[in-house]
Amino acid sequence: MAKSLVVVESPAKAKTINKFLGKNFIVKASLGHIRDLPEKRLGVNIKDGFKPHYVTIKGKEKVIRELRKAAQSADKVYLAADPDREGEAICWHIKQALGKLGKPIYRITFNEITGKAIREALKNPGDINLNLVNAQQARRVLDRLVGYQISPILWRNVRKGLSAGRVQSVALRLVCEREEERERFQSQEYWVITAKLVGESGEPFTARLVAIGDRKAEIEGKGFLMDEKEAKAIAEKLKGLTFQVESVKRQTRRQKPPPPFITSRLQQEANRRFRFPARKTMTIAQQLYEGVELGGEGPVGLITYIRTDSTRVADEAIAAVRKVIRESYGSQYLPSKPNVYKSKKGAQDAHEAIRPTYMDRPPDSIKAHLSLDQYRLYNIIWRRFVASQMKPATLQLTTLDISADGHRLRANGSVILFDGFLRAYRGEGSDEEKETLPPLKEGERLELLEVKPEQFFTQPPPRYTEATLIKELEDKGIGRPSTYATIISTLLDRGYVIKEKGYLAPTEIGIMVSRLLIKSFPEIMNVGFTADMEDKLDRIEDGKVDWVEVLREFYSGFRKYLETAPDKIHEAKKEMEEETDEICERCGRKMVIKWGKYGRFLACSGYPECTNAKPIKEEEIVTDQVCDLCGSPMIIKTGRYGRFLSCSNYPKCKNTKPIGTGVKCPKCGGELVERRSKRGKTFYGCSNYPECDYAVWNKPVNKGCPKCGFPFLLERRSKGKAHLACPNEGCDYVEG
Repeated sequence: MAKSLVVVESPAKAKTINKFLGKNFIVKASLGHIRDLPEKRLGVNIKDGFKPHYVTIKGKEKVIRELRKAAQSADKVYLAADPDREGEAICWHIKQALGKLGKPIYRITFNEITGKAIREALKNPGDINLNLVNAQQARRVLDRLVGYQISPILWRNVRKGLSAGRVQSVALRLVCEREEERERFQSQEYWVITAKLVGESGEPFTARLVAIGDRKAEIEGKGFLMDEKEAKAIAEKLKGLTFQVESVKRQTRRQKPPPPFITSRLQQEANRRFRFPARKTMTIAQQLYEGVELGGEGPVGLITYIRTDSTRVADEAIAAVRKVIRESYGSQYLPSKPNVYKSKKGAQDAHEAIRPTYMDRPPDSIKAHLSLDQYRLYNIIWRRFVASQMKPATLQLTTLDISADGHRLRANGSVILFDGFLRAYRGEGSDEEKETLPPLKEGERLELLEVKPEQFFTQPPPRYTEATLIKELEDKGIGRPSTYATIISTLLDRGYVIKEKGYLAPTEIGIMVSRLLIKSFPEIMNVGFTADMEDKLDRIEDGKVDWVEVLREFYSGFRKYLETAPDKIHEAKKEMEEETDEICERCGRKMVIKWGKYGRFLACSGYPECTNAKPIKEEEIVTDQVCDLCGSPMIIKTGRYGRFLSCSNYPKCKNTKPIGTGVKCPKCGGELVERRSKRGKTFYGCSNYPECDYAVWNKPVNKGCPKCGFPFLLERRSKGKAHLACPNEGCDYVEG
């Protein structure tokens, strides 16, 4: 008797599915896509309705032969790739490759790899959804048109190896614009004044000064823009005042449980908790979905499909999790009816949220069979799903206002009255129990035990982490659940972005490419345009628009930008030239940083009269300073942020520090050290940065101004000649 053939993407998935099917089935894996656009040419016939030319992926010829052979001896074929655009396209390509078999070829889908889900899918087979296939084709062709036609322009005008992408370039723009915000940011000094008080109960507590007369705290409702002198004067004044409770406000607040995970939220939470990159999260999640070996049971699919933006949950899963809550936590944690969550606009509700497939497999019961990372991810998926169907937490929030001769202080406290879902899961944004305030009543006199003024400085907006960048992309409608991890890994792989202590920082090459593309392809780099294109791809998937029309509309505008791009890139490169402090040894003019085919180089600002140009070389200059960690000589090196001191015993000793000038900071007494801006220009800033933001562009010289007494002078150049000048405003002293 002939057997039925089931085709999936991966061997792991095939192994898990095979366990549920009897001897009348053969399960084969395609190992992902079998056909794609060619690697070394465009592969799209623009004139013939953007017709793609697909070729067999190198190394997949054997896979296709094996699938054909198995299909010819089977009575029917079931194509069972993942239930999304890519999975549908894989199935369509396999069907094309198998050719006319004279036997039925079905498409089956399932959201979890369980015996019941597989059997249900086989009972209700369907056909390939061409709308999904066309949405995938449209995205693939769009990305090919952009990547293969913009990248060569960058190669010719900048340097080989650079690339552009329809979505990755917009993500790069977001990272670069955040960096520009940080560079423009002007830090401000502010002070927080905290008082330690005690009432009739004898229990001390702390309160912050929030208002002085009509003046309210300017920074986050607790910090005042003032200097040390003023802050200490206010603190001293408070010591002599009488404190009295002005008002006590208590309110009960319910904190609702979070919905079960969707792809983006799982990536964000795994990054926040475990510092997992998005790519790692998806790799581990794929393992949990496709099946993990659980001893004698063989491979078991532990979670539902992992690429989803829907919070929908099947009724059976709801019933199972409610049973777990009742038995493991108690009926007091179970709401009278299931919690229902609204998916975001445009979510594909054919999928479910990411949840455990078996509620009788709690994380600790299978921990011995999982790697540490698999356990961590499965644990938060399990706990988040359980929490999503529990009762809200109830908290009592207390706000205490205290008056003291026109000064108002405030203390906040909270107590968890009922932990609810927090018993199972505490995620980002969960209200932890704050300081518990003692029992106090209005009008009660308080004794001041201590007053403490603390200095702070406002901070620039933080760089993106993978988690916050994914959230930003999601909020702006850029990318989809299946693409977030790829977008970020592409930026890192291309060297456009690097990770610094978990934060994404643009490299100089990344900043340059972003600026060039914004100038020459403003529509492609427009966040709104990219989000609108994602919406059009969704509409193709829903069968509401024709995919070829979407491509034709896009290309009519894109073609115009291709024609003007070389001139625009030339303009942008001119605008990006940055003056440096280095002097041309031929004519005495300043050198500027330019970008060429081989990267950055130094060129004379007097070009074309002076054609002096040279590469930017890393320096290593031995100094008379000694490493304070190992005693080896310190050397001067040049890195991404300019020159710095490094131990000559590297890599055994990795001590580094900025190059000092020996000049004290006039603002805080720190040392002025040499630094370099992202644009390559040297400046001199305080060693106590970010606490102190004092900086000057010219090199300070440790010589006081004889006219006004300012502690140092600055080295400046005019018409090729060096001189010293006083930096103090209002002082015109010049020397030399």
